[in-house]
Amino acid sequence: MNIEIWSVGKENESFIDEGISYYFQKTKPYNPVSLVLLQTAKKNATTDIERTKLQEEEMILKKLTPAHYLVLLDERGKMLNSIQWSQQFQQCMNQGVKTLVILIGGAFGVTEAVKKRANQCWSLSHLVFPHQLVRLMVSEQVYRAFSILNNSPYHHS
Repeated sequence: MNIEIWSVGKENESFIDEGISYYFQKTKPYNPVSLVLLQTAKKNATTDIERTKLQEEEMILKKLTPAHYLVLLDERGKMLNSIQWSQQFQQCMNQGVKTLVILIGGAFGVTEAVKKRANQCWSLSHLVFPHQLVRLMVSEQVYRAFSILNNSPYHHS
């Protein structure tokens, strides 16, 4: 199963890229994982929140295929612990999911159409974090989930 972390927004700061690369390298023996940045064109930048969300919706839904299993990250989603993340990944693998997409929406969230397309909706925390930090956190949690599934000593429960 491929895992793609999709994130709406700008390029990462170098220290974030370094951390993401670190966790992707550690995950590589278990499972392929990649980061896909979804950026709207600068000329489309707007202060109209609804218009921005609709532009992002179009970009996300256009990129998704029926074969993608979409997990939306949202502060109002289901709170899972690390063991539950690993169980969800195992369940997806058991079901033959080819590509699991973990979506970090835009600064204003996502539209109802994107929420409806999502197979699941998870929350990382009740706190709100900057998008770049969330990318790093998700990268670490993906590695942690696979270390749990492979009985690596990384995760101590």
